[in-house]
Amino acid sequence: MSDDISYPVAIVDDEGDMRASIAQWLELSGFAPKTYESGEAVLGALEPDFPGVVITDVRMPGIDGLELLARLQRLDRALPVIMITGHGDVAMAVEAMRAGAYDFVEKPFDPERLADLARRAGEARRLTIDNRLLRRELADGTVLLRRIMGQSAQMEKLRATILDYAAAPAPVLVKGERGTGRNLIARALHASGPQAGLPLLGVNCAAEPADRIEERMFERDRSGNPPLLLAAGQGMIVLENVEALPPRFQTRLAEVLSNGKMSDGSSVRARIVTIADETVADDVSAGAFQSSLYYILSTLEIVAPPLRTCGQDILTLFEHYAGRFAQDYGVDAPEVSAEDASVLFAHDWPGNHRQLTNIAERFVLRNRTSRTAVAEVLEESGQGATGGEADGDAQRRPLREHVDAFEKMQIEASLRRHRGAITAVMEELALPRRTLNEKMAKHGISRADYV
Repeated sequence: MSDDISYPVAIVDDEGDMRASIAQWLELSGFAPKTYESGEAVLGALEPDFPGVVITDVRMPGIDGLELLARLQRLDRALPVIMITGHGDVAMAVEAMRAGAYDFVEKPFDPERLADLARRAGEARRLTIDNRLLRRELADGTVLLRRIMGQSAQMEKLRATILDYAAAPAPVLVKGERGTGRNLIARALHASGPQAGLPLLGVNCAAEPADRIEERMFERDRSGNPPLLLAAGQGMIVLENVEALPPRFQTRLAEVLSNGKMSDGSSVRARIVTIADETVADDVSAGAFQSSLYYILSTLEIVAPPLRTCGQDILTLFEHYAGRFAQDYGVDAPEVSAEDASVLFAHDWPGNHRQLTNIAERFVLRNRTSRTAVAEVLEESGQGATGGEADGDAQRRPLREHVDAFEKMQIEASLRRHRGAITAVMEELALPRRTLNEKMAKHGISRADYV
């Protein structure tokens, strides 16, 4: 099990020895177990969005395992419930699976198998909860600040487009330069739409031989599991590097998506999101990406803006990443000077958010022992030069953007130093309260974030 994830497990059994035995084994396996002697007890204790797994015996007095499963399903259909059945009780196991149980173990069971089931169920539950949180935050705007950060016009448009397209069933093409967060956009579309909580499957068409991917997409595997186009159900499939597929495969995929049916007549109900480079139109013109498939996949289109076009967001993101890494390494976040801010704005960031994240981490590490400027970190990383047209775009940013970004940085830094004490911030920045309030409102700064 991952060193930093300890999945909660609710163990329900009327036999005290059995409860204690299961709890002990799971605790040794890295879980956080809690025991309950009855279905009534666990129903009264579980909170909404319980982040773990329920393991319950089937045969118990009062509310038995099947009734408990039914009630838990009414509370949360995505909550994984593992049933413990009696030896040879096949009918009971089948009934439990049909009723929505995640899986079952038969007495006497192998504790390793139970731990493995709980681990897989916990991972599935974590993804479900993450998706729910993302969807809720998208709906109220919180995640738009946390994960799709920025206040530039480009980022405001991106967030609005995600919310607009999330509820539509049509295929979406997410295009842009590498490192611009295209996968995050795809996950946000899934989590904020009707597919939230349903499967989210990804296929990198350049990662495996084409015949293997074709088999996974269209054929049942050796264990009888359905192909990905059907396994996703009404969830979402994210395709990357479609242009790497041979023409025959692209033609087959276009036919299936156009007809909405597999060769055996099975309906394909999954929503398709495709991630492509900003030069995807060139691939279509060159014939690498078949136009018939391209026009199906690009019914709706989202463009991930390159970082260099996002103005003061560059500074906001850099400080966010630096603060996160400082917390990870147990050090104070280094101060970003006016000179650092100027260098950040002037750089063209060909690697976009991915590159900015790397530089922020190195900036934190280098400043643990002595003051190191952002320019030095870029030079040491071989990324000091910023030539080309993109750099010209960066250099032509209006002075107002630089001033606004630096002003926002200074106010936020002062709020951090004084833990949200407005009077102290006013004195440090020599600003009257009304002016400070106006500037905080202008930059979307909330005192509550620093208290």
